[in-house]
Amino acid sequence: MPIYEYRCEACGHEHEAIRKFSDPTLKDCPSCGKPALKKLVSAAGFQLKGTGWYVTDFRDSDKKKAKAAEAKPDSEKKEKKASEKKASSSTGSND
Repeated sequence: MPIYEYRCEACGHEHEAIRKFSDPTLKDCPSCGKPALKKLVSAAGFQLKGTGWYVTDFRDSDKKKAKAAEAKPDSEKKEKKASEKKASSSTGSND
């Protein structure tokens, strides 16, 4: 059930009320008793819990990006190892 915020236009009192969608709108202020309550517009409560909640959205494109990112470091490591071997063999023969 949603929580609604109300403000009394007569006395300025603000309060929250848990109401069903089917319940009638509150009109009487609990503070002064006058029928001057107006429903306020407020932000909805929204919370994402847990790690990786976004993985399920557009999953195929994320997998492709992840594979491409993983492939780059491996190929760079191989290139570094190859250049290190060439450098060590050339320095070893100069001794």
